Amino acid sequence: MDARVFSLFTALLLLSLPHQTALAQADKPAPRTDANSKLAHEQMLANLKKGRIDVYFAGDSITRRWRATDYPQFLANWNENFFGWNAANYGWGADNIQNILWRLQNGELEGVHPKVIVLLAGTNNVGSAPASDAKVADITKGIKAVLDTMREKAPKATIILMGILPRNDGPKATAVMPSINKINDNIAKFADGKTIRYLNINDKLADKDGKLLEGMTGDRLHLSLKGYQVWADALKPLLTELLGPPAKEDHAPPPTGDPSATKKKKTFAASAPMYETLALVQNWSACVEFIRPGHYYSGTPAPRLPWC
Repeated sequence: MDARVFSLFTALLLLSLPHQTALAQADKPAPRTDANSKLAHEQMLANLKKGRIDVYFAGDSITRRWRATDYPQFLANWNENFFGWNAANYGWGADNIQNILWRLQNGELEGVHPKVIVLLAGTNNVGSAPASDAKVADITKGIKAVLDTMREKAPKATIILMGILPRNDGPKATAVMPSINKINDNIAKFADGKTIRYLNINDKLADKDGKLLEGMTGDRLHLSLKGYQVWADALKPLLTELLGPPAKEDHAPPPTGDPSATKKKKTFAASAPMYETLALVQNWSACVEFIRPGHYYSGTPAPRLPWC
């Protein structure tokens, strides 16, 4: 076995053993430490200055892919729905709530002054298995911390808080849905109907039991083109109410992409750069999502490592 693969296997094994070390708290800002995420953060900071932003999207990979240059079909859909509203997207793949919080507190909302912010966050904290009451409470606190930071950085913005979307990627497809519903019930209480609007589109994506409707995702987690259109159809009436109809011109900064996607695309393997291996260990939640077959990390196909 390659030494690097053995090192990763050992680290994952140790992390999976019962221990008393608590996982990162969702309301405590935490940076991503892998090289690709650091570079993406720097690129996002530079991108902020390249246009006007009236609508600011924040979140993880589900948000990111919608306006990503490495997902051209989704980018085209974004333009079809939001052109004229000066909408920009600062989601990043595999981010937990605490990572989004760190980015917002470290420049990614500094001096932007958007009129509307759209936030979708929390699915990476939840994971694909049912969450304990403590975990539900932690995620709720984390989203509240993000909202508080957004209010501090953009006091005049109306925040559209999205409910966490359905996911069916666990061993039991809908087992996690009661946990997601509990969190959504909690965060819905943060909305006042004026400065914070709560928007839950789950009944358009899944049935009453949380089973995803046909064609809404590509991997039982990330939205498909059809799923993004459902989200757009729910957002556009709110944006029209808050901003008026879209203009004939758009002055948003150019779309961004995954820095690693500019390189030759490869499936992650034992021969990949060591920093990618270390990134998995440094962000355990992202690691779990990354190595599970059929999942994705920052737009890269998931590996099928020997022990998966």
